[in-house]
Parts: sequence; structure tokens; C-alpha cells
Amino acid sequence: MDKTWFEMKDIRKRRISDAVWIPLRVSERITHEGSYGYVGYKDEFLGVGSVVFPIDHREKAKSLRWPDIGIGHSQRVWATSEYYKPVDVYQYEDEVDLGIDLVLVQTFNADELNVWHLNQDLVFALGLMREGDEWVCPDEDYCVVAKLRKDSGNSPVSLEIRNEYLRDYLCARNMFLRISLYRSRTVIVEDPAEAGSSEEIKFENDNDRFELRVIPLVEGGGFGSGSYAVFNMSRTDVDPDEDVPLPGPETASNTAHQSWTGEGKGRQVYCVSGELWRDEEIDPSKQSPRVRRDSVATGIHYIVDAVGTRLSSEDLEDERNPRWLWFRPDLVPALMKHRGGSLRWYTQETGGVACSPNDSTHFGINASGLITVYAYDIAKLPLWQQRIWAGYNVAPEGGVSKELLSAQMATKVAETNAPEEILSKILNRLDKVFHEGIGTALFRPHTATAELLKSISRFRALEPSGVFALAKDLMRLLADRIDAAAIQKMLPSSKGENLGSLKSLEKYLATMIAPEKARLVMGPLAGAYDLRVADAHLPSKELNASFKLVRVDPNASLLEQGFWLIASVVSSLINIYEIVIEAQKKHNTD
Repeated sequence: MDKTWFEMKDIRKRRISDAVWIPLRVSERITHEGSYGYVGYKDEFLGVGSVVFPIDHREKAKSLRWPDIGIGHSQRVWATSEYYKPVDVYQYEDEVDLGIDLVLVQTFNADELNVWHLNQDLVFALGLMREGDEWVCPDEDYCVVAKLRKDSGNSPVSLEIRNEYLRDYLCARNMFLRISLYRSRTVIVEDPAEAGSSEEIKFENDNDRFELRVIPLVEGGGFGSGSYAVFNMSRTDVDPDEDVPLPGPETASNTAHQSWTGEGKGRQVYCVSGELWRDEEIDPSKQSPRVRRDSVATGIHYIVDAVGTRLSSEDLEDERNPRWLWFRPDLVPALMKHRGGSLRWYTQETGGVACSPNDSTHFGINASGLITVYAYDIAKLPLWQQRIWAGYNVAPEGGVSKELLSAQMATKVAETNAPEEILSKILNRLDKVFHEGIGTALFRPHTATAELLKSISRFRALEPSGVFALAKDLMRLLADRIDAAAIQKMLPSSKGENLGSLKSLEKYLATMIAPEKARLVMGPLAGAYDLRVADAHLPSKELNASFKLVRVDPNASLLEQGFWLIASVVSSLINIYEIVIEAQKKHNTD
């Protein structure tokens, strides 16, 4: 066995304050093998306790160590008729508030039942939300800020917090965290040489104390030679037959005592044990951008002109000098993939995109297919979001989106509509008009409808095989949900025909308009249906025919292909709606 395992050299050189995750409380039996007193026993334990103290209490706190702030100190309410101590307040002396506990351990009458709580002031200050055994920050992309770990028996063993968030909180409160750690590693062997060490070691400095001990045992657990002494004392004046015994006070005449010694039997074994005590302090950061909302330089720069000039986020946060920024279009799906991400359309070429529910940013698509945004709108975003945007920033090309400029500078919103925005509306209208005509909605309900509508965007075309994936989602939303059976009931008898959903709809339209015109109206839907299987090696000739049906130029940019695919399908749906409603009007008039 490597003796460095007992000496903990790997542990002793690490500083808790440098870690990404700071343990606020740990009580964990890391290893436990065999039975104490017998060869093969191996045990490792880690304990960490902590308390937050005001900066001006630093001198008092320096004397507090493992017995004072380790896991042995409890968090309890103490109340008298004159005084009340809240559960999170730490006192070394009665009625003298010295610090605050960030982890509150609630115990119950069952020894094994305890619950660890994260101090609610910390939770509120950092804007955290608990999800299972994690505390996340919704305002920062649901980043995990604190986490509770449990053992196989579902008992809490560790609660940690991210270093930077803890220091931000400490700065806002003008406090520091004092941590006390205890770690032990123990084995029982027949010969100390098996453990790699037969000499005791002691080491101590201002923060650490380490001891390595080799203790002889008699197998079974007796120390040294295993000798023992027993002293027994008893009463002699209690009559077990009395109904109500009243023996009275103890005296020399009514007590007896005896003692004896002995020596344990068994082979000689040795307990080799290393113990480390460490005390550390986690100082507050110099600024508190989260809790105290301190202004901190982001360090992020954006390209603002054709020659590559870069300005800082702080420089752009000035509306006296209006500017715009340009970004690659794949920024939009990257933002939407974040939890809370969203996209909505205002006009055909403008909309709002967000990677967090509270931070939608107005954007426009310019003539070159780039995303253009008012620079101030980016500069005021949270730092974590700006880091995402900055990764897609490019030099200007194609000018600023005309529809965006019209809305922001001329205060005139373009009178255009995005096909993505129209899609859900025309689906609802089609359902309504078909229900009036044939007694049932055109589309069968499906639990995935809302998700499909959310996924249908021209930006989907930017992904690998994105145009085909977009066509697939469109057909899952449309062709796969058409109630073909209900439509076929309205058709003239056609024995032997195996009609799919789109063909059934075409046949139904042909009862209202010429079959050639019905085929033309259904063309974009048929083309999109063919594109959905294009990634299954559709021949190029058929692929070109499908693009032609859906009125998409395969040589256009992917963003344009995505736009025209959705626009053509929506246009086809609008035409179907107008044909059906016109036929209904005519029928009602006749």
C-alpha cells in the first residue's frame, strides 16, 4: 500500500479557495470496508463545516476551528422569554451573534433522518430556484449554482456552491467564509510495513495540522496488549419483592463494589491512521455584479464597421451614438436551443429572439441574410448572453435590415407578415371551415403539435440537411394529421384507389374547382412531402422536381430556401381555405 495515501500529500497541497466548487458542508464516509479491529479494515471520512462572518469579526473568527465550526456545531432556534436566536445565526458565546450558517441542518427524532437546507437569504440574493437536488439560476441560462449530493441511502453528504457566486454574495454582505475540514484515512494491517509506513508523523502550521499514527492493537480492537480493568458498584438494600421499594440514599453499608483486570487474547495487529485538520477562509470578491448590481467591465468587443473596428460593450451602451451590429444567421437557432429560448415574428423580416424568457432582442434580416440588431440592445444584455452573441458577430455586409430600420428609426412597422407567424392561424381557420363543411376538423389533434409549430422556422434550414428536416416537420404537422377518412366520405365512390391524405384533399378540392387547378394548389404540399424523404437518397431529377413544386430555388442561400419552403406551403394552405370557404358561400347562396 502506498504510504502517501495516509500522508494525504495530494490533499494537503490543494487549496479549497481555488476550487470551482466550494464545499459548505460535507459529512461523508468515502470508504468503509471490513470490521474495525481486524486485518482488512479500511476507512476514509471527510467532514467540512463552514460559517460566514462579517469582515470586522475576522480576528475573533480566526480562533474558531473544527470543534467550533465543523459538522458538530448545530443550527437551532434558541428562545427564552427575553431572547430569541434565529436558526441561521451562529453564536460562539450565548446571546452574542458572531456569524451566519449558509447550510441549515434540520434533524428529527430519527437519528438517520436529517434534511439540509440552503440559507434562504443566499437563495433569494442570487436568484436561485431549486430543482431536485440542485439550485439553478434562471437569469443565467439555468446555470447550476449549488448542488446537494446524497449517498446510496438517500442521506445528504455534501452541499457545494460555485466559487464566483459565493464570493459575489460575500461581497454584497461584506463578509467572508471560514471553512474547517477534517479528513481521516485508516487501515488495520498485520505489519505496519504493509501500509508503507511504521513511523508517526506530525505537521502543523497556521492553517493545517496533520498526524500519522501507528497504534498496536489486539485483534478485535483492544489497544496495546489488550489489557483491561473493570470496576462494578451495586446496591444491596433493594428488596425485589417489595411493591414500592424505597431504598433511600447511598451509604457505605448499603453498597458493594468489586473490580478485576484481564488481558485480551488475540494476535497483534496495527491501526495506521492519518488525520488532517484544515482551516481556510474564502474572501469576498471585489465587486458584486449579481447581488449588488455593481457595474463590471464585460471584456467583450464587437465589430462595428467594414474595416474591422471593435468597440467594447460599454462603448456601445450609449444611445447618443446609434449603431447596429451584424451577426451570422445561425445565431438564432443557437439562442433558441437554450432553456427558455424563443423566437417570434413581428414582420416578414423582423422579430424577437431570446435565450432567456425576460430578454427578447429585436432583430432584422438584411439583404445578405445576416442578422442585424441595434447595438444598444446587445450591450445591455447580461454578460452570459453577450458571450453567445459575440461568438456570431461579423463585419457589416448588406446594410441594416430595411424593416428593422423602418420600425426603429422611422417608427413605421412594415406591413408584411412572416409565413411562420401565419402558419398557426391558417391551420385554425382550416379546422374551423372544414368543421362547418364536413362536420369535423381537417387536422386530427396531436400532443406534439405545439412543439412542431415551434420548430418550424426558416432558420431550421441552416442545420445539416435542414431544408429536408424542415419539410419533414411541416408534413408531420400537416399531411400526417389530415383526417383522410373523414374527407374520403365526402368523395364520389372510387373503388380500388388507395388515397393518401394529400391526394384525398386534392380530390376533395377537385369537387369544387377544376382538377388541374386543384393539383396546382396542392403542388407545394406535394413537393414538401417529397422533400421529407430526400435524405433517403431521392434521385437528383426527382429532387429538382420537388424543389420546383414547392417553388424553392435549390441554389439560393439556405435561409432563403427555408423561407420559401414555409411561404409556399402557407400560401397553398391559404388557397385551400379560400377555395373551401368560397364553395361554402356558393352552396349557402344556392
